[in-house]
This record gives sequence, C-alpha cells and structure tokens, in this order.
Amino acid sequence: MTHHPGKGAGYRPAVGIMLLNGRGQVLVGRRILVARRTDMASLPAWQMPQGGIDPGETPRQAALRELAEEIGTCNAEIIAESRAWMTYDLPAELASSVWGGRYRGQRQKWFVMRFTGRDADIDVATKHPEFDAWRWVAPEQLSELIVSFKRQLYIDILAEFREHCRCGDPGG
Repeated sequence: MTHHPGKGAGYRPAVGIMLLNGRGQVLVGRRILVARRTDMASLPAWQMPQGGIDPGETPRQAALRELAEEIGTCNAEIIAESRAWMTYDLPAELASSVWGGRYRGQRQKWFVMRFTGRDADIDVATKHPEFDAWRWVAPEQLSELIVSFKRQLYIDILAEFREHCRCGDPGG
C-alpha cells in the first residue's frame, strides 16, 4: 500500500468508514458479490463500509452518505479522519472488470465514527444493497476478514486509529 498526498492517477476517489459501537467493536458487512460467486468462495467477504466520492461532494459528506447507503442508517458522529489519503491496488485479474476497468484501485480518506443508534437501526437491505449480512467484530480481527489485497490497508488503518478503537497490535 502507498500513501499519496496528491491526487492518484488511476485511483478512484473514495472514503472508508470504521464504525465503532460502545464496546469498541467495528462494524463489518459481508459483500454480496463476493459471497455469491463460486469462483471466489474461498475469499474473505467481510469489510468495513466504503464507497466512491461523488462529484461536488466532500469526503465527509461522502462518508455519511455511504454509511446510509450501505447500512441503512447515518446514526453516527465522526470522531477522526485519516491524516493522509490511502490507496490500494486491485489484483490484475479484477482491475479490468471492476469499475469498468477505469481505475487500478482506490484512493481513500478514512473516517472513524461512533455509532449513536441501536443495532436495530442497521439494515443492510438498502435500495442498492452491497452487504447481505453484518456483525460487530474486535478491531484485531479486521485483517483476517478482509481480502488479501486490502489487508495492508486495514493494518495501516488500525495503526492510525488505535487510540479510538482501543485495539491491540494492528498486525495481530
């Protein structure tokens, strides 16, 4: 993973959200497309909410919109923002088909948010669902649940946001 202070050519501008509950656990959703594909059955399908930044939208606006679009609620408050933009590259076999082949990966601004609602407020059966299930997990589990090409990104996110999620060793 690389960190780019300026715009990354070939990277889709996006945001990511580490949503924390009162117990310091992180919300992850199971990606529908990965979970349903038989050729990807062995890949982890769980990830934190994330998505693209629309034209004219700030990263903060995009993060709150993506939260509502992906988990059906925006009952959250932003408590921290990543210092830098973070990128990840798609594997070559996916780069030509994901996002119409226009991007080699994503350039993301990450946010830590405190969930202010109840679990019953979370509904992944949204208008355009991306997840078919969700759960709260210990921050230390994140790197085990994500696809390998995003693993270093998640380790770096945990390292930066450690103080907010009360997590242990980000690599462990």
